[in-house]
Amino acid sequence: MPKLESIPDLEQLREVCLQSRDVNRPCLTVCAGSGCTASGAHDVIAGLKQNLEKLGLAQTIDVKSTGCHGFCEKGPVMIVWPDGIFYNRVTPRDAAAIVASATNGRKPVEKLLYQDPQTGERVLHENDVPFYARQQRVLFGNNGRIDPRQIEDYLRVGGYKALARVLGGIPGETIVEEIKKSGLRGRGGAGFPTGVKWEALRANPATPKFIICNADEGDPGAFMDRSLLEGNPHSIIEGMIIGACALGASTGFVYVRAEYPLAVEHLRVALRQAEEIGLLGENILGTGFKFRIKVVQGAGAFVCGEETALIASIEGRVGEPRPRPPFPVQSGLWGKPTIINNVKTWASVPHIINRGADWYAGIGTERSKGTMVFSLVGKINNTGLVEVPMGITLREMIYTIGGGIPKGRQLKAVQIGGPSGGCIPSSLIDLPIDYEELTKAGSMMGSGGMVVMDESTCMVDVARYFMEFLEEESCGKCFPCREGTQRLREILDRICAGKGKEEDLALLDDLGWVMKETSLCGLGQTAANPVLTTLRYFKDEYLAHIREHRCPAKVCKELIVYSIEPAVCDGCHACVQVCATEAILGEKKKVHEIDEGKCIKCGACLEVCQPKAVLVS
Repeated sequence: MPKLESIPDLEQLREVCLQSRDVNRPCLTVCAGSGCTASGAHDVIAGLKQNLEKLGLAQTIDVKSTGCHGFCEKGPVMIVWPDGIFYNRVTPRDAAAIVASATNGRKPVEKLLYQDPQTGERVLHENDVPFYARQQRVLFGNNGRIDPRQIEDYLRVGGYKALARVLGGIPGETIVEEIKKSGLRGRGGAGFPTGVKWEALRANPATPKFIICNADEGDPGAFMDRSLLEGNPHSIIEGMIIGACALGASTGFVYVRAEYPLAVEHLRVALRQAEEIGLLGENILGTGFKFRIKVVQGAGAFVCGEETALIASIEGRVGEPRPRPPFPVQSGLWGKPTIINNVKTWASVPHIINRGADWYAGIGTERSKGTMVFSLVGKINNTGLVEVPMGITLREMIYTIGGGIPKGRQLKAVQIGGPSGGCIPSSLIDLPIDYEELTKAGSMMGSGGMVVMDESTCMVDVARYFMEFLEEESCGKCFPCREGTQRLREILDRICAGKGKEEDLALLDDLGWVMKETSLCGLGQTAANPVLTTLRYFKDEYLAHIREHRCPAKVCKELIVYSIEPAVCDGCHACVQVCATEAILGEKKKVHEIDEGKCIKCGACLEVCQPKAVLVS
C-alpha cells in the first residue's frame, strides 16, 4: 500500500479496502487465538483451504484467521459469512461438510451448531448463544471479524477514523476533557480515572513525554489483554497514537510478557504495517505530528505490573517498585513525565472519540462507566472471555453467561481481581460488579480475572494457594510484603495441616491489615485480600480445620483419610492399577483395602472407582 500523505488519503484507502471486499462473498472465519490454536484451529484452516482447492473454489470463497471470540470452552469456533452461522468445536474432519454447506444452499452443518444445554435446541447465530447474548462487546466486537495481521481489515471496520478526527484539528485539551467526561477508568487494577491522569501529564511542561501500554498480564487464569493484542492490535495502537497526540508525546512503549509470543508477533506486524503506510513515524498523515511505538518484552515478573516496577524494567533495571511521589506523570521513564495505561484502557479511547463521551458514560453505573472484560474460569460450564457493562450482577455472569456450575454442584465463592483479589461468597450472588461494590465486599476489579469455585473447594486452601503465588512474586524490597506474605503462608500451612490455633485467626487478620497499610506498592497492599475475605466470609471453615482437625471440603490432605467400603467394593482392581504408591491391597474380585501409611491421598482411586466404594472422611 502507498504511504499516506494526508487525512483524505486515509479515507481514500479505506474506501479502496471496502470496495475490494464483496460483503456477499462467502467467507469462513476461524478463531486462531491462543486457545483455539491449542485446540487445532490451524489444522481446521488448512482443511478448509484444501477442500476449497479440491473443488476449485479457492478464488470464490475466503478463509480467514481471526482473533479470539471469547468462547474458549467451545473452541475451535468459526463463523460462516455473510449468513453469520456460528460453529463450535470444529475439527479438520468437519472441513468438507462446512465447505459443502457454504456452497450448497448454505444449509448449516447441524452437529456443529451450538446446542443449548437447557432446551437442547441448536442455535444458528453467535449473538443468540446465551454466552454471547448478554454481553456488550465494545472492545472485542471485531475480534471475530478481522484478520489481526491485515491492516486492511481494521480499516474496513472503521479503524483509524478516530485518529483522523483527532489529527484533523481536535485540540489536545479537548481530547483530555472528552476522556474525563466519559468516566473511563484504568482497566489494569486500581481503576484510577484515566482523564485525570492524562490531564496531569498534559499540564507538566517538562519534555520529552512518554506513554506506555501495560500488557504485563500476570494473573493466573487471566488472558484478556493477550487476546485483545492477538486479535485486534491496531485498536491499541490507535488509542496510543491519540493519547500521544493529546499529551504531546513522541515515543510510546508496549510492555508485554515474553510468554505471549502470538500477541507479540501480531503487535509487531501491526506496528510495521502502520508505519509503512504513514500512521506511525514522522509527519503522520502530513500533519507534522511524529510518534513511534517500541515493544519491550518482560521476563514474567508479576510485580512488573506495578507501574514504577514496569518503568524500572524498561530502563533495564531490576523490576522493583519505588516510593511515590513523585508519580510517573511527574517523573517516570528516565525521569521524564510518563503515562501508563492498560491494554483495555488504550483500546477504549478510539471508541470514545468516535461515539462520544456521553455514549460511553451511558454504559455501566454512576461511578463505573463502560464495559469490562473478564476471564471467566474455574468451576463453570462456559469458560472464556466475557465483555459486559459495569454493574452486571454475579448471578447473571455465572448462571446466564457462564451457564452455571458443572455436575449440578452449588456455587461457593467467586474470586475476583486476580491473586490479590478477594473471595466473594455465594450469599452475595446479586452483587453488582463495579469498582465501588467490589471494594465494599473486600475484593477489587483488578484486571478482570474471575475464578468460580464450587462446594468441593476448600477456602483455606484457596487462600494458601494465592499466598504461595504472591510470596513467590513479591520483589522483596519492602519488609511488610516480603515478610508478611511468607508469614501468612506459613500460618495457612499450619491450619491446613490441622496444627493451627484459634489465635492464628486474629494474627492473620492483624498481619493482613498491617500489610495493607504499610506495603510499598499495590502488590503488598492487596496481597492479603484472599486471606481477609476468606476469614470474613468463611470463618467456619477455618474453625473446622482448627477445632475439629477436619477439612469440610475434603481437600487438605493432612486432614482426610481414604478408605474402602467392603460392602460396596466389587474387587474390580481399577483402583490398584492407578495407585502410584501401591497403597491399595487385595486380589482381583475380592474386597480391597488401603494402607494409610503408603497412601499419598492423590484421589486417583476415587476418580476411577465405578461402584463408588472409595470413601473420603
